[in-house]
Amino acid sequence: MTSGAGNLSGQPRRAYALDALRGLAILGMILSGQLPFGENALPAWMYHAQVPPPEHKWIATLPGITWVDLVFPFFLFALGAAIPLALTRRLVHGEPKWKVALFIVERGVLLAFFALYVEAIQPHVISGHPSTATWLIGLLGFALLFPVLTRLPDSWPAAWRWGIRIGGWVGAVVLLGSLHYPEGKGFSLGRSDIIIVVLANMAVFGSLLWWMTRTKLLLRLGVLGVLIAIRLSNMPHPIEGWVSDVWRWSPVPWIYQLYYLQYLFIVVPGTIAGDLLLRWLRCGPEGSDGAPAGHEAWPAFRYAGIALLMLSLTVLLVTGLKARWLVPTILITFALCALGWWLMSKPATATERLIHALFNWAIYWLVLSLFFEPYEGGIKKDKATMSYYFVTAGCAICLLIAFSILVNVFRRKRWAQLLVENGQNPMIAYAGINNLVLPLLALTGVDRLLSVLEMWPWLGFVHGALITLLLALSVSAFTKRKIFWRT
Repeated sequence: MTSGAGNLSGQPRRAYALDALRGLAILGMILSGQLPFGENALPAWMYHAQVPPPEHKWIATLPGITWVDLVFPFFLFALGAAIPLALTRRLVHGEPKWKVALFIVERGVLLAFFALYVEAIQPHVISGHPSTATWLIGLLGFALLFPVLTRLPDSWPAAWRWGIRIGGWVGAVVLLGSLHYPEGKGFSLGRSDIIIVVLANMAVFGSLLWWMTRTKLLLRLGVLGVLIAIRLSNMPHPIEGWVSDVWRWSPVPWIYQLYYLQYLFIVVPGTIAGDLLLRWLRCGPEGSDGAPAGHEAWPAFRYAGIALLMLSLTVLLVTGLKARWLVPTILITFALCALGWWLMSKPATATERLIHALFNWAIYWLVLSLFFEPYEGGIKKDKATMSYYFVTAGCAICLLIAFSILVNVFRRKRWAQLLVENGQNPMIAYAGINNLVLPLLALTGVDRLLSVLEMWPWLGFVHGALITLLLALSVSAFTKRKIFWRT
C-alpha cells in the first residue's frame, strides 16, 4: 500500500517517514536472512532470540527479543499505517462501496498468489543444489511477476494493458505447473511463504476493520479486546470449548487461520498512527507548517533530543529484555517516557501535534507490553507473546517519530533516500533477493568471490550486508524509473 494520501485537501503530500520505516523493515528482513550460520555464527543478538547460535534450534522457553525480531512487526505496522491513507483516497473520490471492497479482496488475492508463487520459484526451493538452469528459472519467475503486478500507466491503451496482464498470468501459471521439487512433487498449496500469508490476512482483515471503524476508534480498540479474550482462551494452553473450536476452524487452512489475526495487535496500532498521519497530511503542503500567532515552535535542539530519545527507547527495550534486566529496563523506560512526554509538551505546529499524538500512543503500547511481559514466561517472538506484539508496535512508533523529524523537520530526506525507495517497492525487494540478486551473483561467479568473506563471523556479516546493499540499489533503480508492483 502506498504511503501517499493523494490530493485529500487539494494539497498533495506524502508520508516519506512511513516509507522509510517500511524500507528499514524490508531491508532488515533481507539482511537477517543473509547472516552466517553454524560455526561462523555471530553473537546471539544477531539472530532471532529463540533460535540462538551455534545450533540455531528453537528453544520455546528462551525469553527475549533482538533487532531481528523487530523487522517483521515494523513491516506489519507500516502496512497498518498505510491503510487509512490508501482507503481514504478512494473514499473521498467517491468510489462505490463495492469497488472499495473489491480493492481489498483483490489485494488479498494478489498477496495470496504472491505467497504461493514467491516460495515456489526460489532456486533453493526448486533444488537443494541449484544449477545454471535453476538460477535461470528463478530469474524467469521473477521477470513474470512484472506483467502480473506492475502498475501499468492509465495512458496505455486498454488492450495493451489487458494483454500484458493476461500474458503474465498465463506465463506464471504455466511455470508453476511445470516445476518439480526435490521431494518429487509439483505445485502444492502447502508450499507457501508464511510471511506473505500473514500479510495477506492483515491486508484484508486490517483494511475491513479500519473501514468499519474509521470514525469509531473505541470500537476498533474493542475488537482488539475481543481478540485478546480469544487468544487468552487458547494460548499458551487451549481451553476446550466453543472458543477453541472457532480458533481451530478454517475453510482454507493454507491461507487463513484465526491465529494469524493476532497480528492485528500490531496492525491496529498502525492504523491509529495512519489516522494521525492522515490528519497531518491534510494540513497542507510541506513548508506551510508554521506555528500560529502567539505560539512558539520547538527549537531544533529539542527535535534532535526527541529523535535521540526515540532511538534510545528502542535500543533500551531490545537490550534490556534480551539480557533480562527487567526491573532496570522497566524503570528507565518509564523515566524516558516521562522525559519524552515533557519534551513534547505544548505542541504548536501540525508536525509537533503529530509527534505529540504519536508518542502518547507509543507510551500506551509500551506500558501495556511491559505489564504483559511476565505472562507466558517472558517476551518471545516465537511463539509470539502478548508483550511482543505491543512492544514492537510501540518501538515502531518511536522510529516513525525519529524518521518524521529527520525527513519533515530537518529536511534530510536524502539521508534516508535508499530506505524510502525500498519502502515504496517492498515486494520487489522481497522477491528480488532470491530471484534476482542471488541468481545474478551465481551466474556471474561473483558469489564465489564473496564467499571468501564467510570464513570469519563479522566478515560474514559484511558479506550479508553487501548482498543486501546490492538488492537495495536494484530496488532503488526500479523505483526511480517509476516501476512499482501493486501491493
